[in-house]
Amino acid sequence: MTKIQIELPEATAKAAREAGLLTPQVLDRLLTDAIRRQQAGDRLLSIADRVAEAGIEPMSVEEIADQQPGVARRTRRSDPPPEVPSDPGPLPDRPGADAERVAAIGRDRRSAAASRSGQPRSRR
Repeated sequence: MTKIQIELPEATAKAAREAGLLTPQVLDRLLTDAIRRQQAGDRLLSIADRVAEAGIEPMSVEEIADQQPGVARRTRRSDPPPEVPSDPGPLPDRPGADAERVAAIGRDRRSAAASRSGQPRSRR
């Protein structure tokens, strides 16, 4: 095991601690997920570079739909995706603003995850 030390703004650290995000298990999961996303993005970009170098023309939406009927059906389904609030922009310059935003982001993510899984939203 490797021990790391980070510096965070007090409000962020407090909100993360209260949300249970500063445990070794949670930090391991968060970092592992971030690494996977970064690696997936890198793979996608390397494929895009090879496609561009090969001079392959991009497919139209219609061509993709013809190739992937299942994908086309899923994108035409009647139920819209769950609403995710937009970024409210810069934080107000007041004490507790960071903690409020971290808490709101956590609520939004739990709500979106619950709507995808069909489970009722938790009340934290």
